Amino acid sequence: MRLEAYMPGNDLSPTESVCAADQTTTAAPTTTVATTTAPPAPTPPGAPEPGTYSVLNKNGTCLLAHMGLQLSISYLSRSQNKTIRSLVNLSPNVTNTTGSCEASTATLSLTQQTTVLNFTFTLNSTNNKYHLSGLSLQADWADMAAAFSASNASLSYLRSTLGHSYRCNLEQVLAVTPAFSLNTFSLQVQPFGVTANKFAAAEECQADQDQMVIPIIVGSSLAGLVLIVLIAYLIGRKRSHAGYQTI
Repeated sequence: MRLEAYMPGNDLSPTESVCAADQTTTAAPTTTVATTTAPPAPTPPGAPEPGTYSVLNKNGTCLLAHMGLQLSISYLSRSQNKTIRSLVNLSPNVTNTTGSCEASTATLSLTQQTTVLNFTFTLNSTNNKYHLSGLSLQADWADMAAAFSASNASLSYLRSTLGHSYRCNLEQVLAVTPAFSLNTFSLQVQPFGVTANKFAAAEECQADQDQMVIPIIVGSSLAGLVLIVLIAYLIGRKRSHAGYQTI
């Protein structure tokens, strides 16, 4: 509606005042900022399931191992386009075992799909001591930008005496290269001198020995504390009786 009072002529004046309802405003455009959400970090696996692995020769079992194995690998991730550290457990149910036994060298090779883990044990015939001297890994996983390979032939882990097995129930971290380490759990291994398909008496790792010593120390401390309290009580009773006088 248009209304004008006191018109000078027959036509409406070109000058007009517009009501507030007819005044339109232009809303400012809304800008949406795109955000990039990083993919969630994978959940670390728990402790691996221990498996029993053996190598045979013409005389029977020549290498025997029982252990849970966890691979810790740094590699270039295809999906994340950066280097990541990944923990992967070996499953004994789907792992194939091969190996060999010589007079001073024994090998164990574990294959799980596209992952191959090799152990080399060396025996020093002079002092009848053996140790894990070499570890190597080849892996080609779907997320790897390139196949992974790492090895070290100058290691000195899992040391024990000929005629004994080596045992370590606690987790051990065996550093191989900056990009690869092997975590072992509930490990017992004997690469030489196996008889009747059984482990010989075990030599415990230092970590297990320390764990066994701690309860002994705590128990001894508690026993000593009880003894001190008992002695103090007896001395107190003796002084109390000495203070009485006979009438």
